[in-house]
Amino acid sequence: MVVLVVTWTAKIGHEAQVAEIFVKLADAARKEPGCLMFQPHRHKTDPRRFFIYEQYKDDAALEAHRASPHFLQYAKKELPKIADRIEGNLFEPVG
Repeated sequence: MVVLVVTWTAKIGHEAQVAEIFVKLADAARKEPGCLMFQPHRHKTDPRRFFIYEQYKDDAALEAHRASPHFLQYAKKELPKIADRIEGNLFEPVG
């Protein structure tokens, strides 16, 4: 399994739009055969901050996600216009 955690910050005034995009992206990603989990989160006290937790069966499943039409549309085209990607890290289980 491979885990990807990503943080984004919405540009001022675009918080609701960013949340809507993450809902659409999550709905589509969860239908991918190699996606085990795709869960966007919003910070409890800072509505501009988002954290996305993703689990994929393997590296190939993650690469398939990154090549999917919904990822290219939402994460590569739409989100960068209204949010900044702050950090992205890959993890693998221990034990």
